[in-house]
Amino acid sequence: MLKQIARATTALALMAAPLLAQDDMRPTVAVLPFVNSAIGASNAELAPLSKGIADLLLTDLAQNPGIRVVERENIQKLLDEQNLARDGRVDDATAARIGKLLGAKHMVTGTFVTDRSGVMVITLKSVDSETGRIEWTHMDRDKTDNFLALVAKLGVAANTGLKLPALTPQARQSAEAKAEKQKTVPFQAVMLYSRAISAQDAGNKAEAIELFNQALAKFPNFEDAQKAKAKLQGGT
Repeated sequence: MLKQIARATTALALMAAPLLAQDDMRPTVAVLPFVNSAIGASNAELAPLSKGIADLLLTDLAQNPGIRVVERENIQKLLDEQNLARDGRVDDATAARIGKLLGAKHMVTGTFVTDRSGVMVITLKSVDSETGRIEWTHMDRDKTDNFLALVAKLGVAANTGLKLPALTPQARQSAEAKAEKQKTVPFQAVMLYSRAISAQDAGNKAEAIELFNQALAKFPNFEDAQKAKAKLQGGT
C-alpha cells in the first residue's frame, strides 16, 4: 500500500502545488473520512456519516483564516486513486504519508458510534505527518438532535488541541453566528447532506443535488448544504 502511495508522489505534488502556495506558512489541516463503529443495522444506516462528519468538521475548521485546509475533493482523489479508506480506516503511517503528499501537517480522523438512547460519541485523533506520531486525541458526545452543535464543539476542540492560531474576532463572531443558526438542523437533514456528499464523491452529480435539495427542504437555512449545492452547480 505504501509503495502505491509513493508512486503517486509526483502527480499529487503537481495537483497540490497550486492550492498550497510555498510562501504560505500557515499550518495545514486535512480531515480523513471517519470510521463507522456502529454495529448491526445502524452500521449501514449511518455509513454516509463517515464522509459527512469529515466534511462538516473541515468546513468548521476552514472558518479560521489562520490555517489552511485541504479541500475534501483533493483528499478524495488521493483516496480513490490509491483505493484507500473504503471503510474509513487508514493506519497512522499511511495517514502521515498522505499528509506529506497533500502538504498537510495535521491529519485528522476518528470514529463515531451511537447508543440506543440516540447519543452519538465521536472520537478524534490527529497524526503529525512529519513524525508519523499521534499528536492529539479527543472525545465528545451529544444527542443526534444536536449533531451540528457537536461538530462545532469538535472544531473548537481541534483548534485548541492542535495549537492552531486563534480565530480573529471577526471569524469567531461569524463562526458563532453560523453555529447558532444551524444548531437546530434536524439529524435527518444531516443524513441527507452526508448522502449527498457520498453521491458527489461517487460522481453522481444529479443525485447529489437532489439530496442537497431534500436536506434544504428539511431545513432551508442549512448553510453548509446551501454552499455545497452552489459549489457543485458551479457557483461560489
